[in-house]
Amino acid sequence: MTTSALGTAKIPAVLVLEDGRTFRGRAYGAVGETFGEAVFSTGMTGYQETLTDPSYHRQVVVMTAPHIGNTGVNDEDAESSRIWVAGFVVRDPARVPSNWRSRRSLDAELITQGVVGISGIDTRALTRHLRERGAMRVGIFSGAAVADADTLLAKVQTSPQMKGADLSAEVATTETYVVPAIGEKMFTVAAIDLGIKGMTPQRMAERGIEVHVLPATASLEDVYAVQPDGVFLSNGPGDPATVDLTVIKGVLDRKTPLFGICFGNQILGRALGFGTYKLKYGHRGINQPVQDRATRKVEVTAHNHGFAVDAPLDRVSDTPYGRAEVSHVCLNDNVVEGLRLLDQPAFSVQYHPEAAAGPHDAAYLFDRFVELMRDEQNKHSTQLMEGQRA
Repeated sequence: MTTSALGTAKIPAVLVLEDGRTFRGRAYGAVGETFGEAVFSTGMTGYQETLTDPSYHRQVVVMTAPHIGNTGVNDEDAESSRIWVAGFVVRDPARVPSNWRSRRSLDAELITQGVVGISGIDTRALTRHLRERGAMRVGIFSGAAVADADTLLAKVQTSPQMKGADLSAEVATTETYVVPAIGEKMFTVAAIDLGIKGMTPQRMAERGIEVHVLPATASLEDVYAVQPDGVFLSNGPGDPATVDLTVIKGVLDRKTPLFGICFGNQILGRALGFGTYKLKYGHRGINQPVQDRATRKVEVTAHNHGFAVDAPLDRVSDTPYGRAEVSHVCLNDNVVEGLRLLDQPAFSVQYHPEAAAGPHDAAYLFDRFVELMRDEQNKHSTQLMEGQRA
């Protein structure tokens, strides 16, 4: 592995897709080889949040914006303790970062964390290829890892696929930790970490919620040991079909207020009896239009998902937990972007209302979660008073 950020830029690199398409460029970040699922992100900003989002575990991210690294890397914007992307693809990396919060360059950070990348390729052509052919396995090779084309292609074609991948436990916390409420504590939430981003408990803490972040392997007893007013299902990587639904079904049985984001939306959908499927190339970026079907309002939203819920858009569905409806829909392709139970307090969205890099159109969804918990508290208080009078 090369340790000089300036040195790697002169080392040839090659990107090989599983269908044989090849792009040649220069090493960016660490030198070596890496494998993952090739996906593209349309965000014009927020690359540091993207890199550190656990949902990108085992994915090689292609940035469609041509200039990346202009603001360097700071110590405040990371969504987790490390970079999770399997590889990073950019067209024109910044030669000199310029921002008052910058502490180091992006390429130096990639080297430090051992992230293999490539620069100087036509990311527009690569993105068009992925849109036409779909997300697929990919390898990036540089330095001594570069070999003949047939050898590299064989390595890519034998690497793991994303469909069927069970990855949540690989990125989640192994120990419960608490994010305290900011100001007066109003509620307690048990957040199941399936790949949670740091900004998510922060958004809840800002609303007076004490957040207990639990491992992905937490049992139903672990969830209720914190005496939660609500339960949160986080974002995360992998195929939702691999998740054990015992805990979420237990939460639904108890009718505890429930809120899910992204991966949490998908596993709520499966718990309700809907299927999930892999999208051709997914939604990734911070400029995706979504409509709230109740208000007809269109929100510009942040996304990162390669799977979606298969639920009917034209009717209310009967589920084991009462009636459910699709609450939000993507205006680009009519993909399900949210679910809502009509007979108990549970809802979810496929996109990211916590998006630190913006936009913040959907931040109100955290307020909706607070309202559900407050309504349940008021209901219990009323029942208690009526029982005492009786």
